[in-house]
Order: sequence, then C-alpha cells, then structure tokens
Amino acid sequence: MVQAKFDNIGGLKVRAAVKSAGVVVGRVSEIKFDAENYVAMVSMQIDTRYRFPRDTFATINTSGLLGEQYVGFDVGGDTEVLKAGDTIKKTQSAVVLEKLISQFMFNKAAEPVGK
Repeated sequence: MVQAKFDNIGGLKVRAAVKSAGVVVGRVSEIKFDAENYVAMVSMQIDTRYRFPRDTFATINTSGLLGEQYVGFDVGGDTEVLKAGDTIKKTQSAVVLEKLISQFMFNKAAEPVGK
C-alpha cells in the first residue's frame, strides 16, 4: 500500500481505480483526513505486478466530463521504486468544476463594461 496527500480529493471514493497509461493498476483502499496538516490522505493498494518510480506524480482525474474520479499515476524517472508504506510526494488535487465556473464568473464580473 502507498499513500498520497491531496489538498482536495473532490468526489474520489474508496475502491476508485488507480490508473497509469489508462490501465487500472490498483484501487483506493482508504481515505482519511489528516487533521494535523488539513489534507486528505489517500491509501492505495497497487497490484504487485507493477512497480513505479519513487518520483511518480499522483493526480486526481475524472473519466469524461462528469464521470467517476480516479487516481492517475504519471511515472517519473527515479531508479528507486515505491515500496509498501511510502508516500508519494508529488500530487495534484482534483479540479472541482464548480470552483472553476465561479472563478470564471467572478473574473467576468470584474471586467470593465464594454470589453
């Protein structure tokens, strides 16, 4: 099992897929709130057939426009691989559609009239 910390997991759920290059390589096994750092701690069970470099980048993605969320692994180039109990250091949180829309609307409202 490996872990990753995210500022926002969106709608990610336990049993969600962990994918690399579009292939399911594992599943989310547990999601907890880290009250010390105010982040979500996501634990993932990775199939033992697959090994990933320690500098792998974990992102939370969505299948299609409104589909299920999953964790995506973008592999790095480190020669050392992730081991059970390791924490992935490089992460990117979920993009929350509602947040993007509100930012767009706020920016439009702030533009001068006639632009």
